[in-house]
Amino acid sequence: MNMADDTRQGDDGGVSTGIITRTRTKTKKPSLYKVLLLNDDYTPMEFVVHVLERFFNKGREDAARIMMHVHQHGVGLCGLYTYEVAETKVTQVMDYARQNQHPLQCTMEKE
Repeated sequence: MNMADDTRQGDDGGVSTGIITRTRTKTKKPSLYKVLLLNDDYTPMEFVVHVLERFFNKGREDAARIMMHVHQHGVGLCGLYTYEVAETKVTQVMDYARQNQHPLQCTMEKE
C-alpha cells in the first residue's frame, strides 16, 4: 500500500474512505417544578409573608399578595425552579415552619 494513498482497507476487507462522523448532542432544558404553599387555619399570615421574603426572595408587596392568594384560594405559587432547587426550597420551608411550630405545608409539582 502506498503511504500517499488516502484510502485504507477496512476491517471487513473493503475500502474505508476515512470519513469521520460527529454526533451532535442536543441539550434539553430541564423540567421546571412549581413550588406551592397550602393554606391552613393556624399559620399566621405574617409568618407566611416572612417565609416568602426569606426563601423565595419576594418583596414585601409581592409576598403579601401571594399570601392573600393562598388565604383566599387555598394554594399559591411561590416560584418555578428546577427539580433540585424546588426540592430544597420545599424542605427549607417545611423545616422552618416546624421549628416555629406552624403547620404550614409546602409542596412541589411538575409544571
